[in-house]
Amino acid sequence: MSAPTTDRMTRLLALLPYLEARPGGVLLADAARDFGVTEAQLRKDLELLWVCGLPGHGPGDLVDLSFEGDRVRVTDTAGLVRPLRLATDEAVALVVALRALLEVPGLAETDAVSRALAKVSAAAGQPADLAGAVTVSIDAREQTLAVVREALQAGRALHLHYYVPSRDQHTERTVDPMRLLLVAGHWYLEAWCREAVDTRLFRLDRVDDVAVLDEPSAPPEQARPRDLDDGIYQPGADQPLVRLRLDRSARWVADYFPVEEVVPVDDPPGGLAVSVRTADPAWARRLVASLGGAARVEDPPELAEEIAAAARAALARYSD
Repeated sequence: MSAPTTDRMTRLLALLPYLEARPGGVLLADAARDFGVTEAQLRKDLELLWVCGLPGHGPGDLVDLSFEGDRVRVTDTAGLVRPLRLATDEAVALVVALRALLEVPGLAETDAVSRALAKVSAAAGQPADLAGAVTVSIDAREQTLAVVREALQAGRALHLHYYVPSRDQHTERTVDPMRLLLVAGHWYLEAWCREAVDTRLFRLDRVDDVAVLDEPSAPPEQARPRDLDDGIYQPGADQPLVRLRLDRSARWVADYFPVEEVVPVDDPPGGLAVSVRTADPAWARRLVASLGGAARVEDPPELAEEIAAAARAALARYSD
């Protein structure tokens, strides 16, 4: 996990008891100063905290905050400040996960994981012994992670065989590693790509092969880590805008992708009109095709025609 991600997680975990200790509320500027962040960053943290809570996501399940001018106070912690009590199955699952993590080649946090495993095993008692009957294997993605970690620690460049799903293309490239990131359950390598002459994010489960080179990693001065607080996919304002009309069954698109505009519509009933930016028309074609008629392209018209032509060609092949 990257340092910025770790820092934010630590801050979010500390925010609830901090706010609970101030039942009358606290000025946003004071809280930002106490946590050593900008007021804008603190507002982002509070917005994220607002949708955190317990399974169910109904009234009483989520953290609730009250904003009064420039002050904020917590009105419901959703039980997240209570000491954690693991059920037997949860403790066993955690022990299995920690033991599997210790098997990851090149793990840098071995001591910390070992200490956590010892504490959880002791707290779980006899049920933790059941975890010994579970065998967990480490797949090729973990091997890739180990090689990337080795390159970062040694300050070496990497040679990647990388699959680009948006183009359905296998590529080769030499990169200068900058940092590892764990985002939404996926490992990413952020690196300077010498072929693209720009900073790129490489998802490790799309790396077919990786090798450490006998040359130093040397990202140029213009290589800058990306701010990922708003997610991995961050299209630029200069990228083309695609307008889609979604059926009710495809409303998830508005939650899954960073859309710029979401408007409820009556045609189709319960549908949405959304706008999303992308520099890759092929991605938009695949998205609409994958929705099986639950999405229509309203703009640009040439994209709609390309999708319609591809659908007609596919039907023609079936008739042949």
